[in-house]
Amino acid sequence: TKMSTTERTRLGIGRSFQITNVFPNLTVLENVRLAVQSQAGTRLQMLAHYRKYKVFEEKAEEWLELVLLQNKKEILAKNLAHGEKRKLEIAMLLALNTEVLLLDEPTAGMSVEEVPAILEVIKKIKQGKDRTIILIEHKMDMILDLSDTVMVLFNGRLLADGTPEEIMKNETVQSAYLGGLYDDSSIKA
Repeated sequence: TKMSTTERTRLGIGRSFQITNVFPNLTVLENVRLAVQSQAGTRLQMLAHYRKYKVFEEKAEEWLELVLLQNKKEILAKNLAHGEKRKLEIAMLLALNTEVLLLDEPTAGMSVEEVPAILEVIKKIKQGKDRTIILIEHKMDMILDLSDTVMVLFNGRLLADGTPEEIMKNETVQSAYLGGLYDDSSIKA
């Protein structure tokens, strides 16, 4: 659409990209506190005592607990591991009261050891049942584990959609992705 990122966010849509986007020179807590504060419509006042913003910090700490970063709140964001930065970015999106989370390859660039933690965070968000999560991901085991519905794209078009079980049994998907002969003229436009 022609809407700006800010307008989309105000509608409840949050997105993260493959490259993390946090404030590197702020602490983990400050990153999330700013997102909480923006939702309250309160601007930082230079001469106000920092304790005035305690309510925002408390809410930010709740989000940090959800994404398993509560013990890193005083660390500068630039000093986090890549997977931790991804979790911080998700906490910031949640703090913006997003109803729809668009996560573009949330495990991209992570070490094998970091992946389980981000999967745990996504599962916790899903269990809350108050947000829709749309994942773009190439790791099929992750998609099959996390998803209620899977949509498979092939050459930019919808190839199939259904439950993870239906997608795994779908002969067209198997042919397209596992190397069989495939005629893309049957793809839904």
